Amino acid sequence: MTRPRSQIAPHHSPGAFHCVQRCVRRAFLCGVDRYSGQSFEHRRGWIEDRIQLVAECFAVAIDAYAVMSNHLHLVLRIDPGETLRWSDDEVAARWVRLFPPRKDSDAAIEAKCLRLLANPERIETLRERLGNLSWLMRCLVEPIARRANREDGCKGRFWEGRYKCQAL
Repeated sequence: MTRPRSQIAPHHSPGAFHCVQRCVRRAFLCGVDRYSGQSFEHRRGWIEDRIQLVAECFAVAIDAYAVMSNHLHLVLRIDPGETLRWSDDEVAARWVRLFPPRKDSDAAIEAKCLRLLANPERIETLRERLGNLSWLMRCLVEPIARRANREDGCKGRFWEGRYKCQAL
């Protein structure tokens, strides 16, 4: 019988997990589609870059990952308590790296950080999110889905439901 994710990965508890995220509609994450002959291997670089970014921004250690033709495996250790050791400036800087301003300039990045720092309640919310497994998976897969849908010229879901998670 399946268990709710909240029991598998409690919100404020550290742990090691194996997470799997699958594609829908016979979409290719990477590899070569043997029916159309189209190669999606370039997406592997997108995924690896995004994994590296979330690993740098979240309170997580990525132990292993595998990018398959239609799904992604991650083995990670998350420690929400680590975020408590971060300064407010560091929390804001990490969040802005994940969600940069539309105008990509140093002044825009600094202005966004200052706006975040002016709101202590928002910083605490972001601190919690940077130690949360669900937010990590969201920040990992959503940009990939948007980019793949744009490339495929379609709209709608790219990933199958939410990720699957197993405690290790």
